[in-house]
Amino acid sequence: MSNDEFRAVMSRLAAGVVLVTAQEPPLDPDDPDAPGVEDVGMTATAFMSVSLDPPLVMVSLRAGSRMDDLLDEQPLWAVSVLTESQRHIAGRFAMKGRISDRLLFADVPRVRGEATGAPLVDGALATLECRTEQRVTAGDHTLVIGRVLTARAPSTQGGPLLYFRGRYRQLG
Repeated sequence: MSNDEFRAVMSRLAAGVVLVTAQEPPLDPDDPDAPGVEDVGMTATAFMSVSLDPPLVMVSLRAGSRMDDLLDEQPLWAVSVLTESQRHIAGRFAMKGRISDRLLFADVPRVRGEATGAPLVDGALATLECRTEQRVTAGDHTLVIGRVLTARAPSTQGGPLLYFRGRYRQLG
């Protein structure tokens, strides 16, 4: 089986779209002139609930990606479950060869998570804040399992943003 055959088959599985976010700490916390905390984000479709007791979720990250490297050092992260009207956010944070995260977040309405300080997208269907419990190497990805610290469903309007057959979709 080729990579293209595998990708074609897996593209037939609809998946919800989330924005995974975290804060990158300053390079030198003791240096007052060092650049400050920076928000980092990435679009993911491989996100799922793992356990109710304790509450655990999992996200799959490409090994060696900026988010994978960050979550290897920084255990606190967050997830915003995107709505069908937030397709532009998903596309922006999924771009290859993209611009800096600071510019990507520039006009995205957001609040800071209470438990993690990570950005949470305003108007998301749901938000979760997590602390990494376990990291598992799986081929060319890292499975990051996080304990849910906070979970909220602030928005009741609109449906979920889905990814199916290589495109963003909506229900119905």
